[in-house]
Order: sequence, then structure tokens, then C-alpha cells
Amino acid sequence: MTAVEANFDGLAGPTHNHAGLSWGNVASTGNARRLSDPRAAARQGLAKMRLLAARGHVQGVLPPHERPHLPTLRALGFAGGDAAVLEAAWRADPNLVLACSSAAAMWTANAATVSPSADTADGRLHLTPANLVAMPHRAIEAEVTARVLRALFPDERRFAHHPPLPAHAAFGDEGAANHTRLAAGHGAPGVEVFVYGRRAFGGGPAPARYPARQTREASAAVARRHGLDPARTVFAQQAPALVDAGAFHNDVVAVGNGTVLLHQEDAFVDTPAVLAELRQALAATGAELTAIAVPAARVPVETAIRSYLFNSQLLDRADGGMLLLLPVECREEPAVAAWVDELLASGGPVREALHVDLRQSMRNGGGPACLRLRVVLTEAERAAASQAAFLDDGLATALEGWIDRHYRDRLAPEDLRDPRLLDESRTALDELSGLLRLGPVYDFQR
Repeated sequence: MTAVEANFDGLAGPTHNHAGLSWGNVASTGNARRLSDPRAAARQGLAKMRLLAARGHVQGVLPPHERPHLPTLRALGFAGGDAAVLEAAWRADPNLVLACSSAAAMWTANAATVSPSADTADGRLHLTPANLVAMPHRAIEAEVTARVLRALFPDERRFAHHPPLPAHAAFGDEGAANHTRLAAGHGAPGVEVFVYGRRAFGGGPAPARYPARQTREASAAVARRHGLDPARTVFAQQAPALVDAGAFHNDVVAVGNGTVLLHQEDAFVDTPAVLAELRQALAATGAELTAIAVPAARVPVETAIRSYLFNSQLLDRADGGMLLLLPVECREEPAVAAWVDELLASGGPVREALHVDLRQSMRNGGGPACLRLRVVLTEAERAAASQAAFLDDGLATALEGWIDRHYRDRLAPEDLRDPRLLDESRTALDELSGLLRLGPVYDFQR
């Protein structure tokens, strides 16, 4: 079956800021309280989308969420008009306003887990929005994410939408940041790989310093919902030591595409056993795994996390090879740059590297792979999806103008208490929802 991989990237929102909310994400906490530039953040992300669309990749756009999120503050007991709610919450505890103002929905690798129709029992594409219960500032995203996904993929004959998993730590689900798919081709039956940080029940190894956000129980529940073949579904535990080093999601230590898995040499608990299981599962589909391990002796774990080597995008090229899309920080780290040069010279499947400037996102711990949700679509499914969200030159130009009209170029955490910023954000999002033809997906529109 003919299919393409569409990358749906999230736009940074008007409240993009460096509040340092994500415990376990060393870039996020290390840059806490620095000034941010929301306009640059959105422009940088859009430039990446433009670059890939110009190279022939199918590129979609996912919108920011409404922030500050007043419904959450009201649910916490703050009453009155919008300005009064913001001021009362700030005076009670600024951290509440910060948590309700995060633009973290831009990292759409956490938006959902998506299983293509080639893998599912009913032949539909399945989507489960992530509950993101590990972090308060992200746990408020799931409802709007579900609305957006339903607006983009409305045909229930082709798309199966599931609600988020129960909002409990035992079922902590972080979406596609802990999920990848390996297959001989996008339209071929594939092997879906779910990576978890801990078991909620039954014990076993777990990180000691930072939280393991994804549970095995959550991964198994998503696989069951999506009707995946157990013979082509692999569950692997991420090495606890890497979580404690700052690899809060698996996409910080591994990235896959096609039949290629690029990974830190000790990415998993018993990595050799995980690779053996992947080889066996892929072999049953007639495909062969190509595993590329990066030794810690060549690229130390801390360097890989700081540069986000593995939070890159592996993408198909027309010649059958692959493109590695990296943040510019990888070019600035000598050990990473040298290893990438050797990878390209090795004659393997990765034949090209491109570096993109995503510094505003990177300062919060989000690289190229964090910004995109991969959705494999057949021709019929692509036709059934909302066409307004697929990027072309016209939409990209319109989004650039929209960003320049509505975004500030300087934002401090203290600015998040300003009711004018709330009004600016709502005005921007109202216009954007019309531009992308989403309908009333935001609370203030309903």
C-alpha cells in the first residue's frame, strides 16, 4: 500500500517562556527564568517546517494551546474576571500561573501516539492523546489536543480517536516521544516500539534521581487500544541511568526510521536483547534491522543530551538514503560533529546531515524530533484529512505574517501575569484557528 509519513510540527505559542518547569529535563531547568523570544521561537520552528516542505516532505502544522489557561486557575479556586484571576493566582503562588502559561504543547512528539492503518486490526489509523500526568503544566493539554486531532482527522471511517488514558501516575503516557515504528516502507506492516521508564506494578529497575514518566502499563494499554499485533509490538525499558542523566524521553537517546534505529549504545535495559527482539519482529515482515550504536566513549551521554544528537529527525530521501536533521548545537559539539562526519562517510543508509537553528526550543529541552508528530497516511487518508493544516508556501507566508503581528520578541516569566498577554494570545489563536480551519477548539471559543 502506498503511504507517506507526514510530520505535524507544533508552533511555539505567544507565551513561550523559560520557566524551568520540567524536572528531569536539564535544559529546561538550567535555563529557568531567562528571557525568551516567542517570535523567534515560532519563526525558528516554522523555518524548519518550510525547509522540509521545500524538500518534498509532507509537512503539517499543529496550533499552540490557549495560555495562560484560565479554566485551570478557576478550577483551583480563583474567581472573578480574567485579570482578577491572574492577579490573585500570581499573588497566591506565581508557580501556578507559570504552570498554566507554558507553551510546551509546541513539542508535539508528546501530543499523542499514532498507529498507521497498516498495523491495526481494523485497518484504521488510531490516535491516543497523551495524558502527560507527570508534569502539571503538561497534564492540562490532553483535552485540547484531542479536539485538534479530531478536527484534523475527522473521518471516523478512516481514523479512530481514543480518549487519553486515565489520569493517574500508574498510566503515565508521554506519547510518541517514547514510541517509534520500524518498517520496510511507510505503507508496509511495521513493528511498533514502545519504550517505558518503569513498571507501575511489579517492581523492577527504575531511575533514582528523575521521574520515569512513561509506564509499561500505559504503553501496553495504548497497544491494546490500537489493535496492534503482539508479534509486531516490542516493549523495551529505557536504561534508568540515562533517565537520571537527563534523558527524560526515549527520543533523547534513540531515533528510528524505516528499518534503521540510531541509538546510544546503552539506551535500554539489556540493549542486546531489545535489538534481538526487534530483528526477529522485523524479519517476520520480510525486513532487516540496521542498528547504529553510538558509543559513549565517542559521544559521552552528557554531550549527547546537551546537543540533542538523538532528538534529530531521520527522514527518507528520494535516492533511498536518509537525511539526519540535527540542531545546530550538534555542529558546535566537536565529539558529535566528528561522529556525524564518520557516519556520513561510512557508506550506510544515512547519507546527509542538515543543521537547523532551534535555539529557543532547545533552551527548554526540545529539539527537532520534539517538535513533530509523525503520522503515516495512505493516499485515501491524506485526502480525508483536513487540507488546511498541510504546509505549502502560501500557508507558510500567512503564518509568518501572523507570527509577526501577534508575538512579542521579549518575555520574562513575570510578564505572564499581564492580562494584556492573555488578550493578545486569544486574539492570535482565534485568527489561527480560522486560518487552519479548526473550528472552536479553544475553551475561550466555546
